[in-house]
Amino acid sequence: MKQKKIPLRKCLGCGCQKPKQELVRVVRSAEGEVSLDITGKKAGRGAYICKSAQCLKAARKAKRIDRAFSVTVPDEVYDEMEKELSENE
Repeated sequence: MKQKKIPLRKCLGCGCQKPKQELVRVVRSAEGEVSLDITGKKAGRGAYICKSAQCLKAARKAKRIDRAFSVTVPDEVYDEMEKELSENE
């Protein structure tokens, strides 16, 4: 039997490639709003980070999320994402 292919995604924080299920999706909606997508089903452009606040901080420091979405992400949004990640750990 042929084994099902597991989709891999790259973390914006640490740069590691991991299975999609192990990462959290960050999504930019059509209106330009950036948020965490815990379910992975929200509409919009997606990027991925590990489920750790450390990777989010690394991505924030290097402005990788800003570059991935071609927008400037406000500090309040980063703070909200950090809070959501710490709740889901």
